[in-house]
Amino acid sequence: MNYETIRYDLSEGIAVILLNREEKMNALNAQMRAEITDAVKTASAEARVIVLTGAGRAFCSGQDLGDSASVAAIDLEGTLRDEYEPMLRAIAESPVPTIAAVNGAAAGAGANLALACDVVIASEAAVFVQAFTRIGLMPDAGGSYWLPRQMGAAKAMGAALFAEAISARQASDWGMIWEAVPEAEFEAHWLARATTLATGPTLAYGAVKTALRAAWQNSEEEQLALEAHQQGQLGQTRDFQEGVMAFLEKRKAGFEGR
Repeated sequence: MNYETIRYDLSEGIAVILLNREEKMNALNAQMRAEITDAVKTASAEARVIVLTGAGRAFCSGQDLGDSASVAAIDLEGTLRDEYEPMLRAIAESPVPTIAAVNGAAAGAGANLALACDVVIASEAAVFVQAFTRIGLMPDAGGSYWLPRQMGAAKAMGAALFAEAISARQASDWGMIWEAVPEAEFEAHWLARATTLATGPTLAYGAVKTALRAAWQNSEEEQLALEAHQQGQLGQTRDFQEGVMAFLEKRKAGFEGR
């Protein structure tokens, strides 16, 4: 696919997907959703970590409300089912770690696009807004799933009902995101984080993702069985052998992702 609304760059195992509709604050239209989905699937096959970030002053301002001829012409159920769900599932189900590097405003579906990633790193200039009730809607694009899991029920309900801006620092303090960093250090910081993951034990990261996501619905017995199965598989990998040898030899491990 030739990308027009995003930029895709792969270097040293790090795939960066840049939302690139700066004049629209990177609002999501149908083309962008399709391109993100394609890029995530491509990156999942050729990278060891995926980073989503935004061009300009916004990460993503949510659904492009000007993407249809009229409000009456918008098929929200069909759009969510046919366009958002494949994009969000591609991110959540990627076998490699995904990072949302939130450089600025993340509103509505844009906020929840970030939350679909495994790790959210935000500039202190960023804000998160569940803006849906401002236009008579409820959180979508996975927001009703992720918010209570990451913030707790009380904070999630307030964020959804009041639709107030949540600063990056608040989001970090509340457990909504992994961390907030000073704006001047932001790009270097998320790149360093991505590099750490890109040079780490990729198969182990995939197992971590599978196990933690399954924990929400598994019983204790099921989760213990899943842990045992996955750990058994990881014990046969080249990276496990290298990790043990590096520990015994008191050196840094050279993981290859296999």
